[in-house]
Amino acid sequence: MAIKLAEKAKELGLKYFLISYTDLFGSQRAKLVPASAIAGMQNNGAGFAGFATWLDMSPADSDMFALPDPETLTVLPWKKEVGWLASDIYMDGQKVEQGPRNVLKRVIAQADKAGFLMKSGVECEFFLTTPDGQAISDALDTGSKPCYDAGALLRRYDVITEICDAMQELGWEAYQNDHEDANGQFEMNWHYDEALLTADRHVFFKFMAKSIAEKHGLRATFMPKPFLGLTGSGCHSHVSLWKGKENLFEDETGELGVSQLGYHFIGGVIQHADALAAITNPTVNSYKRINAPRTISGATWAPNTVTYAGNNRTHMIRIPEPGRFEMRLADGAVNPYLLQASILAAGLDGIAKQTDPGKRLDINMYTDGHLVKDAKKLPLNLLDALRALEANDTLKATLGEGFVSAYTKLKHGEWNAYAAYLSDWERQATLDC
Repeated sequence: MAIKLAEKAKELGLKYFLISYTDLFGSQRAKLVPASAIAGMQNNGAGFAGFATWLDMSPADSDMFALPDPETLTVLPWKKEVGWLASDIYMDGQKVEQGPRNVLKRVIAQADKAGFLMKSGVECEFFLTTPDGQAISDALDTGSKPCYDAGALLRRYDVITEICDAMQELGWEAYQNDHEDANGQFEMNWHYDEALLTADRHVFFKFMAKSIAEKHGLRATFMPKPFLGLTGSGCHSHVSLWKGKENLFEDETGELGVSQLGYHFIGGVIQHADALAAITNPTVNSYKRINAPRTISGATWAPNTVTYAGNNRTHMIRIPEPGRFEMRLADGAVNPYLLQASILAAGLDGIAKQTDPGKRLDINMYTDGHLVKDAKKLPLNLLDALRALEANDTLKATLGEGFVSAYTKLKHGEWNAYAAYLSDWERQATLDC
């Protein structure tokens, strides 16, 4: 039976709804709708001017409507009279092709036709900083190897546990929280699930972490590399493919317990990695993380070469246990919907073409990577990544020409704006690196 949001409002004591969508830059947009008006909004959607957000539209375009998905209704744990809703965006009665949630749902539908369902989990890393973002929030967090620091973790107990308690309340099966490798950096984990649900939760988690941090007088940032000498914030994704209750990546006779189909999926991700970077590493700042020099902790924990291995964190892809792999390329700025869509699109192509991922490298890429002569390098900057995506006909076909055109157009604008602020020498150095 379809969920009627007006009835849910009465049942849950909701006074307002946040009808929300995520634009191409990963920014969450919303309208605050009183419960008395939600029935109409559920039928017709909330109206927006698409040009006013990061979408490739003009001021002359028709109204855009965000149609809420009632299955995503989430009561804000820190403001229980408000219900959050993820939405799909429409214009002139048609789904907007460039809408990130629409992109993911299209790729999921393609996987479903082939009999596949992707499940994934994400590891969200973020910094807690001063409100202006200029410094980490904890002046005592100064260790040269601060990862898992118990004291620093407990000094942010109030913030971290409020977020974790909220995830538990929402039924996400949160299971661990830790101080990460950089001073002021944290990671919080919850249980994996179907790709769309994971993406919806990922969007909400970022909103929730920022909101709760602000409540405590702090700022949560998912910026990939906010501090030059510190490890950047990644967003590692753990991936498996299912048919009913069967994990299609799991094979006890396969190498490292992974099936041939799983290796073909990995092969697709490796094949398209340079183009994927435009999506998984979507900002100028992203390339300060994946091409960074050694940090004060001793390692960047980010890849710069397209390789895979077993349980080895120095590679772009690692296989930590049978039946799944971890994609370590994406960073904190990644759009949650586009992260899942791009990985699935590349993997489906790998399966269709039975792509060989190549030789597994069980070496420390941070110390011995220079000895590998035939491995593809990741893009050195956003411009190179965008050009790789524009040249990739496979991903354009799977993700949608309209999406890729809109996304790359806006991102080229970001690059040009960045380059305009550099001196001639700095601009040339950036383009050449």
